[in-house]
Amino acid sequence: MLLMYKKTLHGHLEIICGSMFSGKTEELLRRLRRAQIARQKIQVFKPKIDNRFSENHVQSHNSSRILSIPVENASEILDKVENNTRVVGIDEAQFFDEEIVNVAQSLAFRGIHVLVAGLDLDFRGVPFGPMPQLLAVAEDVTKLSAVCMVCGEPASRSQRITQSVESTSNDQVVVGASDCYEARCRFCHEPETIFISNKQQVHFHTVTHEGGNEKNAH
Repeated sequence: MLLMYKKTLHGHLEIICGSMFSGKTEELLRRLRRAQIARQKIQVFKPKIDNRFSENHVQSHNSSRILSIPVENASEILDKVENNTRVVGIDEAQFFDEEIVNVAQSLAFRGIHVLVAGLDLDFRGVPFGPMPQLLAVAEDVTKLSAVCMVCGEPASRSQRITQSVESTSNDQVVVGASDCYEARCRFCHEPETIFISNKQQVHFHTVTHEGGNEKNAH
C-alpha cells in the first residue's frame, strides 16, 4: 500500500551575532545558499540605512553577496514576504526598531525559517537595539568572535576608531566598516562612558599587573 505523507512546515528563528568582522554576514550567506541548494525559495532583507557596499545586496567584508530588499522599517518585511517563501534572511538587525522582534516571531509562526544576523553589542559594549529580545526568543543562537586588532585574542567588541562627519561621539548608529571600526577583546576595548541608567555612569580604566591587564569599573 502506498503511504502518503504530508510535510509539516516547522518555522523557527536562528540568530547569528557577534562583533564587527566576526563573519556574521558571511555565515548568514552560507546558510542562505544551503537553502537555495535545497531548492527552497528565499528572500533577504536589510535596513535601507546600510548602503556601505550596495543598495540592493547583502554583502560581507569578503565581498560575498546576495540580492536583498532594502526596507525603511521592520513592518515592511511582512508585506513583502511572498506566500511560497520558505526562508527569510535579515541582515544588520540591530538597526531596526523593536518591531523586528514581532516580525521575526510572526514569520516563524507562519512556518518560515528565519535567519537573522546582527551586532549584539554597540561600540560602547552595551546591548544593541532589539538584539537582546531577538536572542531571547530564538530557537538557535550562534555567537561568533573576531580577532582583536591589538592583542590577537578572540574579540567580542567593536571599537569605534574614527568619527563620521554627520554624527557625534555619542551616536549609537554610525554606519561604517574598517574605516570606522576594528575588533577588540574585552580588555583592549576602550569604551566611552557607559550610561547604565539616567543617574548612573560607569567609567572604565585599565590596571596593569604582572600577569596582564585587568579592566575595572568605578
